[in-house]
Amino acid sequence: MSLLEGNLGYGQSNSKDELINVLSAYRRAVDNSVISSITDIKGNIIYVNQKFCEVSKYNAHELVGKNHNVINSGHHTKQFFKNMWKTIAQGEVWYGEIKNLAKDKSPYWVDSVIVPIKNNMGKPFQYLSLRTLISDRKANEERERDQNVKHMEEMLFKISHQMRQPVVQILGLSQLLDENRAENDDLKTIISYLKISALSLDQYIRELSVFVNKIKE
Repeated sequence: MSLLEGNLGYGQSNSKDELINVLSAYRRAVDNSVISSITDIKGNIIYVNQKFCEVSKYNAHELVGKNHNVINSGHHTKQFFKNMWKTIAQGEVWYGEIKNLAKDKSPYWVDSVIVPIKNNMGKPFQYLSLRTLISDRKANEERERDQNVKHMEEMLFKISHQMRQPVVQILGLSQLLDENRAENDDLKTIISYLKISALSLDQYIRELSVFVNKIKE
């Protein structure tokens, strides 16, 4: 009895046809819920399931024989894919989130697992990819980030506005003291420090305003 048969609860008393039926049921379950594909070691597509076709909007004939980068969205860096290929080429399983591009140019996100299929020598000769669609989750994350950025914009604007008034008052007061008490050396020193502090604070606020404007862009 094989390990697979034992795990499925099958032994010698069960026919191979029954085992095949069970495996077929497992495959149907996977095909109905998971986006799957198989490629050779160069990334050329050998097999895609129906779920892959539904999500990518390509039919199987358009995909089989093509390189997997046919659905590359351009979102990820070359280093991202370099690390992925390095992992699976070493026979290790790779996990990650990938943004792909469908035939109609609409983007979609998938949570991916790529499993190397090894030969008798232990070397990968094919790669099995299993993916689940996570576009809704990624959209929610993006909306949450946008809300956080908006909140930060409002907070920074409020801070810069509140700090502007004291700066104006400090500069005005230091100018007044400078004009009326110039004969007092100690006071002149204090006024000088006061001016420097006010100007530094003013510069900080200006930089803060520039930062806020960049966020808005």
